[in-house]
Amino acid sequence: MQFEMPSRPLGLKHLTRVGYLCVAFSVLLGATPEALAKKHSHGKASQLDKTTKPKAVKSRSGAKHSPHKGSALNDDIHVMAWAQEAAPRLQLDPAWLHKTMAQAQRLPVVEKLVLPSPSPMAKDWAAYRARFIEPTRIQAGTRFWRKHQATLERAEQEFGVPASIVVGIIGVETLYGQNTGNFRLIDALGTLAFHFPDAHPRAVERQAFFRSELEQFLLLTSRSGADPLSVRGSYAGAMGLPQFMPSSWAKYAVDFDGDGRIDLFGSPADAIGSVANYFKAFQWRTGMATHYPVSLNAQTDMDSLMAPDILPTFSVASFTAKGAGLEGAALAHPGPLALIELRNGPHAPSYVAGTENFYAITRYNWSSYYAMAVIELADAVAREVQSKP
Repeated sequence: MQFEMPSRPLGLKHLTRVGYLCVAFSVLLGATPEALAKKHSHGKASQLDKTTKPKAVKSRSGAKHSPHKGSALNDDIHVMAWAQEAAPRLQLDPAWLHKTMAQAQRLPVVEKLVLPSPSPMAKDWAAYRARFIEPTRIQAGTRFWRKHQATLERAEQEFGVPASIVVGIIGVETLYGQNTGNFRLIDALGTLAFHFPDAHPRAVERQAFFRSELEQFLLLTSRSGADPLSVRGSYAGAMGLPQFMPSSWAKYAVDFDGDGRIDLFGSPADAIGSVANYFKAFQWRTGMATHYPVSLNAQTDMDSLMAPDILPTFSVASFTAKGAGLEGAALAHPGPLALIELRNGPHAPSYVAGTENFYAITRYNWSSYYAMAVIELADAVAREVQSKP
């Protein structure tokens, strides 16, 4: 398993086969640079909290200097105490770990970005959708699909995940690699591992998660000989075209271009295969729809239908018995369904019947808005590709 050697910063040819790394289960943090609406659950340790994220800045620079202003992370005595404890536990060279952490920065901007907004905006599906289902992203997705069509088809055959969904994910996450983030990972993860803001309602849980991700990041860089000061990504620590967290990189990333290394920054093939492998791991059902239209009326038992949130729970018979109307193929759906609500600001919400595949997309980012944006971008790009072969 290896990151790119420092001589080629952020080209990041990373990570040979990862079977020997034992990592805790982790759902990928929602790394889309523009995520505005999140659903919450205490069941997944890596779920992001509701916050407005800035557009990530594309970075190809391997410079060690961080463009974000901060102070030395090791000004906190707990950091070096942790390093002393962690080195033998993680089987890391103590001198390397101390030197690395001594150069990490505490970034106040990162601490601010993870806090919920003091005056959160009302969820608005139409506004959220408009950020992603727009001509620039659709055209970029079309170019990406055509350029990597053979690889997408191979991934679909191997993992059973539609090419369109893979294209939708990479498009929403980073605009096909244009926005992969400009925070040094050592700074972002170090800040959140030791200075996650106490004002956050789940500070203890979130800090523990980020400390685990920091440790995984250090394991990846140490074992590969890569420079941990050169790797850049999102303020939450996500990397590459698909914005994988370190633990997700270790567990789900694959060498899909067959060069013996894994590069989610510079190899679209590896990114494609890794996204598809991620969904396979989260039980993607090949051939199953992601959602169906649903009609509701005054007699619909909304309390019962909304109680499980986005978790598919109801059989078709139970779903319709509670007053949710389905038609056509939806009536023959073989698995459970969930009533998905998409709020539209001051206007009436939109609703769809979500399947297990809709739920699988939310394992990438726990948000029904995110999942629907991925699906609709996937559909829009697919239509464009098919209309102009």
